[in-house]
Amino acid sequence: MPHFLDLATPGAAGLRAILDDAHARKAARRGADGRPWSKGRADADAPLAGHVLAMIFERPSTRTRFSFDMAMRQLGGSAIVTSAGELQIGRGETIADTARVLGRLVDAVMLRTANHATLEELAAAAAIPVINGLTDISHPCQVLADIMTFEERAGRAVAGSCWAYLGDGNNMANSLIEAASVLGFDLRLGVPHGYDPDGAVLATACARGGSIDLVRGATAAVEGAEVVVTDTWVSMGQAQAKEKLAAMLPFQVNVALMAKAAPGAIFMHCLPAHRGEEVTDEILDGPTSAAWDEAENRLHIQKSILLWCLGALA
Repeated sequence: MPHFLDLATPGAAGLRAILDDAHARKAARRGADGRPWSKGRADADAPLAGHVLAMIFERPSTRTRFSFDMAMRQLGGSAIVTSAGELQIGRGETIADTARVLGRLVDAVMLRTANHATLEELAAAAAIPVINGLTDISHPCQVLADIMTFEERAGRAVAGSCWAYLGDGNNMANSLIEAASVLGFDLRLGVPHGYDPDGAVLATACARGGSIDLVRGATAAVEGAEVVVTDTWVSMGQAQAKEKLAAMLPFQVNVALMAKAAPGAIFMHCLPAHRGEEVTDEILDGPTSAAWDEAENRLHIQKSILLWCLGALA
């Protein structure tokens, strides 16, 4: 079953097929005059007509919820959105039993959950594709949207490029590590002591041949990088820890730090941003920021992930 749980399983060929399809579908949504179509208009081929995606949210969401819903509409299908508390899971039904039922009713499931083990349990029992909308371990849809955004801006494939990630070694860092090792770009992670990315993810990526360096200084991470990425320092569900914020402060992306990156470097953030913490307004709203392109590209990459999972990519 072609689940989309991480960025390692599809391999370079699978990720490349998704990225190429996303670029093509985005470009196709413009009329002869170059103007974009209305958002609710289905793609010309409507490849998922008659298909239904179930979306289950255990955590709040803006970009994931809207992008997957609109993805299904543009592909000609539809989506059913629910929170875990609205399901019988909240009253003790097992994840496996829920998976078996959904497999009889819909064509695919997207889950956004706090616990990666819940995602794996759902996928193990499901007879339909399961997509990782975010877990505590990884955020693969977002990182593919980031890569799509880089390729748009740079006009070339991501392989051989140099990226820097700053701040907390969280799910975004983990998925960037996987992506770098599979798609062949260099990644430097500027992370303070005590906040490293997942050790197993890092070890596996390095064994795969990934060019990944863990450094302890923001400048060392950013120097010469074509892309500078950060994320919130305090994730959903975490307490506002003064000691964590103090450790992260030297890794704030600001004008002075961004100037250390390569000429023409772009800034990325998966959003929502805590302005004044991990990034300043001057950077997030400035000319180097690609954050809003990333947010839009969640839609386009989600469409191609769905097609890949459902066997509809050429």
